[in-house]
Amino acid sequence: MRNRNFWILLLLLLAGIVLGGFLGNMAEGITWLSWLNFGQSFGLDEPLILNLGVVVITFGLSIKITMAGILGVAAALVIYKAL
Repeated sequence: MRNRNFWILLLLLLAGIVLGGFLGNMAEGITWLSWLNFGQSFGLDEPLILNLGVVVITFGLSIKITMAGILGVAAALVIYKAL
């Protein structure tokens, strides 16, 4: 039962991050909601490329944390507690 609760929590957190990021991008053009898209990006600016001759592997990671994403995570936690 405990394992199932972890997966529900993980799914809700991912949904909160994705929906929060989407709403933050949508609110970017609206002046009184533009604070929702305020945040910080971190990660690799350019991908790391590993050329092995036969195979080329590209590594890259970029994360943007916004106010809307934080609110989405908070909403997901509230929904999880209510379940």
